[in-house]
Amino acid sequence: MKIKDSYDIVVVGSGPAGGMTARAAAQKGASVLILERDREIGIPVRCAEGISQRGLTRYFEPDPQWISCQIKGALLYAPNGAFCPMIADAIGDGYVLERRLFDAHICKEAAIFGADILTKADAYDLLKIDGKISGVKFRHFGVDKEVRCNIVIGADGPESRMGRLAGIGTALELNDLESAAQYLLTNIDYDSDYCHFYFGNEFAPGGYVWVFPKDENTANVGIGIQPDKANTKNAKEYLDEWISKNFSSGKELAFISGSVPTAQTLSQITADNFMLVGDAARQVNPVTGGGLSNILFAGNVAGEVAAEAVMKKDFSHKFLKKYQKLWNKEKGKSQKVFYKLKKVFFDFSDEELNKIVNIISDIPEEELTLFQLFKVAVRHHPKLIKDLVRIYL
Repeated sequence: MKIKDSYDIVVVGSGPAGGMTARAAAQKGASVLILERDREIGIPVRCAEGISQRGLTRYFEPDPQWISCQIKGALLYAPNGAFCPMIADAIGDGYVLERRLFDAHICKEAAIFGADILTKADAYDLLKIDGKISGVKFRHFGVDKEVRCNIVIGADGPESRMGRLAGIGTALELNDLESAAQYLLTNIDYDSDYCHFYFGNEFAPGGYVWVFPKDENTANVGIGIQPDKANTKNAKEYLDEWISKNFSSGKELAFISGSVPTAQTLSQITADNFMLVGDAARQVNPVTGGGLSNILFAGNVAGEVAAEAVMKKDFSHKFLKKYQKLWNKEKGKSQKVFYKLKKVFFDFSDEELNKIVNIISDIPEEELTLFQLFKVAVRHHPKLIKDLVRIYL
């Protein structure tokens, strides 16, 4: 595919963050190029594929083509096997997506609005003229190329290379990173109306095991653990042991592994002629390591602000910070709260986790929310209550 020599905006990465940013910017009239290093958008799938109904329908009409199933809620399991339900009335309906198709759908809409997309394009450096970011250098089928632009947007995942090249510190601390592994398993027996979350230090130190339904006998079964608590085993080894005990009849259809940021949003996500979005900006939920709803919101805001910058011909850090202000206004406070909770919650002993699930089991299903869950958890840590109050004040 032939692309132009210059664009208003170049987005590095075609995941939901990059695709959503390109979609919003192109819809507002900016010329946009997406550079994707893999051969196909949405490959490989890098998450459990869940999203809340509210988070999805804010931007998209649900399409059966890229929705595997709708879920009624979640079941939370203590180490001793006791569990409590969080039903949809309390936490909102949810969907498990076909992320390969959903990511492609976002980029397809971006293309309809005018964005260009180039796959097998590995962005490896920023083009700078007189010290100013002016484009991207990339390798396409072994050939070094470059493209000019007024704004580069890094949507290139955790520890973003583009962010580092722009002078933004994107390195993650070990305790702000989850090592993750996931199988797509079929021939398993489970309740496919719910997402399932299993907590316990013996089988998921510093994290949890998840089961996200794809159909009545198929699910994404994965694990996230803190590497500094993992002893001598890696995430796959922990997951294999858990599956052998719980889904011994399961048949593997796919496997993925990687790392997930569980950190606060970066203090700086913009610079002159530059923006970060999605995992690159650490905009996922610090407790769960998920947050597709967050990422759709962030990409939409980033794209709209970038398009406004193009219209006003102001690509300064001062102007682009509007994106960060809008993110902080809607999501910043909750991100800080969840980060505080994460640092305590995953240090609980199995005994404490059993006690928490036992307590919240007495709360009526229709009233049990994440807020109620964490309210019970922080009773064990009076200092945390003070910290959370300070955040809200």
